[in-house]
Amino acid sequence: MKGNWNEIKGKLKQKFALLTDNDLLLVEGKHEELYGRLQSKLGKTKAEILAIISEL
Repeated sequence: MKGNWNEIKGKLKQKFALLTDNDLLLVEGKHEELYGRLQSKLGKTKAEILAIISEL
């Protein structure tokens, strides 16, 4: 995910306009924190978040 994160981040922001750059801040080794933030903001499960990201 890290290699093309900028592309994924842009697509997530297009799909979910309520997401901000801060919401999508990927800190090395903190993927779980990112998933938790997205789960909270979007009201989806971790599995749903991972599915959304894999579809992008």
